Parts: sequence; C-alpha cells; structure tokens
Amino acid sequence: MTVEIVEVIRRSDQGVTLPFICRGDDGDIYFVKGRGAGRRSQIAEWIAGNLGRRLGLPIAPFSIVEIPEELIELDNTLDLTDLGAGPAFGSRRHTLTELSYSLIHEVPYQLQCDVLGFDWWIRNADRILTENGGNPNLFWAPAENELIILDHNQAFERDFDKQNFVEYHVFSDSCRGLFSDWELRNGYSEKFHEALKGWNDICDTIPNEWWFADPEMTVPADFDKDAELALLRLCETEEFWNIP
Repeated sequence: MTVEIVEVIRRSDQGVTLPFICRGDDGDIYFVKGRGAGRRSQIAEWIAGNLGRRLGLPIAPFSIVEIPEELIELDNTLDLTDLGAGPAFGSRRHTLTELSYSLIHEVPYQLQCDVLGFDWWIRNADRILTENGGNPNLFWAPAENELIILDHNQAFERDFDKQNFVEYHVFSDSCRGLFSDWELRNGYSEKFHEALKGWNDICDTIPNEWWFADPEMTVPADFDKDAELALLRLCETEEFWNIP
C-alpha cells in the first residue's frame, strides 16, 4: 500500500539531495526525495535498497510515497519545486545515533564485511568515515547491537574509484580480510547472484514516471538498467574481487 504524504514539515539541511521531511497518512515521518533529487538518484535508491533487503541487510525502512498535486498547490510556506507531485522515494525516520569513528570496532566483523561487500558490488562510494570525519550513512545502537543502513542515491557510480573505496570506506580495515578470503568472497558472489534473480521484479515496481527525465515523459532518464545489470553480474567473475 502506497503511503500518501499529507504534510511537508520542512526541508532537511543534511545530505546531498536535501530531502524533504514529511508526514505520511500512516502517521510516520519520512525523508522524501522528489523530482529535484534526480530520476537516476531515485532509481538507484529503489534498486539498491531492494537488493540489500534480499541480502538480509538491515536497510532502513523505505517505500514509494505519493505527493498529491493539491498539497504542492496549497503549501505557500515552502518552495516545493524540488519535491514535485507524484511518486517519490521515502525513507522512514529513525532515532538512532549516526555511527561515529570511535564506534566502528563495535560493529561485528561479519556485518562489516556484509556492508563492505554490498557497497563494492553496487559501486557505492558514499559511505566514507575516517578519523578525520566523513558521512557513513550508517546508524548504530550499541545496546541492541543493531546497525541501520540508508542512502543509496549515489550507488551504481560510473566513475567508481576502487582505490578511494579501499582507503576511505567506513569499514576499510576489513577490506584485506574480505578480499583475500576466497571462501568468503565466493559466499558473497553466490548471494549476489541469488539477489539478482529478483532484478526484473524490482525494476517492475519502479514508478513509470521515474524512467523519464521530464514531466511529459518524452526524455528517458539517465539510467540504463540493462547496462547496470551487466555490471552487477560481474560479481560472478574472479576479476570482480581485484582491489588496488
């Protein structure tokens, strides 16, 4: 069931896309990425999030939300041009604390490898954290031993820099262990292969509007799903696991 947005509270001052903080008709608060985030960003979020779910990763709850035209027309307190009417990507608000550098060691090694391997697979370099700072897009609850993952709008990066990934990813210290463990690598390759069996189902649930860059739906969005699928299938090759 699609969540309908009934109130736009404000615009966030964090994140590359500066999502809108909205209330849904289910009573929950959502960080909503609308038209201004870019169609490629919305598609990347949806595909990466669903692949992560299929792998059993602790992805923050997300859904497609509907922005009514009348809400855009009636709200005269905010500039909602970047939100726009129609289907948008919504991530439900969470109240955990963002993972800090000092807490990295609290995350179990296996979970670090899960996140690291997934980000490597989907070419997501937007999870940087070093002693000098960064933005890992991860939240951690030590008492529950729980990690929450969010923000995949920069996944499927065309100019993915493997060297930077290995050096600056929040779990970079686990890189050598993961990439040198043949059995562990094979296990992830098999899991990725299984997750890709749901590729068509995932793509079929993407709103038709997202596949076009313009409201008139005449210009295709900057996302080639066949090319991206071919790159994801490289996980079945030995070369996939080569690091600088």
